[in-house]
Amino acid sequence: MFFAPPKLVEASIFATLPDKYRDTDSNNEWIRGQPGAPAQPVLEGPVFDQNGYLYCVDIPGGRIFRVDQTGHFDLAVQYDGWPNGLKIMPDGRFLIADYKNGLMSYDPGTGQVQSWLTRYGLEPFKGVNDLFVASNGDVYFTDQGMTGLHDPTGRVFRMKQDGRVECLLANIPSPNGIVMNVDESCIFVAATRDNSIWRIALKIDGSVSKVGKFIQLSGGGGPDGLAIDEEDRLIIAHVGLGSVWVFDRKGEPVLRVSSPSGTHTTNIAFGGPQRKNLFITEATSSTILTTQLDIPGKTRISI
Repeated sequence: MFFAPPKLVEASIFATLPDKYRDTDSNNEWIRGQPGAPAQPVLEGPVFDQNGYLYCVDIPGGRIFRVDQTGHFDLAVQYDGWPNGLKIMPDGRFLIADYKNGLMSYDPGTGQVQSWLTRYGLEPFKGVNDLFVASNGDVYFTDQGMTGLHDPTGRVFRMKQDGRVECLLANIPSPNGIVMNVDESCIFVAATRDNSIWRIALKIDGSVSKVGKFIQLSGGGGPDGLAIDEEDRLIIAHVGLGSVWVFDRKGEPVLRVSSPSGTHTTNIAFGGPQRKNLFITEATSSTILTTQLDIPGKTRISI
């Protein structure tokens, strides 16, 4: 199926990681185990706090950075882990999707990072990647590990407010970014190695129904982080293509944002005045990109 070419805009550089933080060892275990990963800090998981600060993670370095409105980076915390996704909980703590440790929490007031959920029953996770916090407090997260078309056993989990953990799907080739639509009746998951976006419909009781592909992409390495705006337009960071796509609620492409600095566009967040600016982490240059979009949106980010 063919669509009209979407409008093309180029992002600009909002912030660049200072040289003093570009000290990742090329022999780093995470980098050695990830074919094609940049041998340097890998920025992901952007999210804004209530004071307008942008937080993001560096996966191999086990670091969380805080970026102010001028683009200045400060190291918020460093710990023994591989943080991938980041969200803010109602109490102000951050929930971290950590590839090495499972779900972790970070309290910016005390600077403490603690375990939140390390296993599913007695079974360790393959490698948690990203998460989404629903309006009722349920946490949805992807368990990617090294899965792909050769091993389509990646999983999507839901952690209920009462602590119960449910495996919703266990057959996804490399589940990555995750987000829910506005009325939270379905979940979108980036199946990176399938280069597609899966749509997971939810029944009234919360169980899974009618799982299918919503968007089929091509090129690059596949979709990574996801976000959604108030009009149910899906925003997709396409790693390896240096692009961020915007698709309308029907699945038609309406906008493409290109990167001026590298091809590893990993994740996205809405911020700025009225949250109409899009902020994009780009891993090969360790930069945060931005562009102003005429798209209303709250911070409904997967990343």
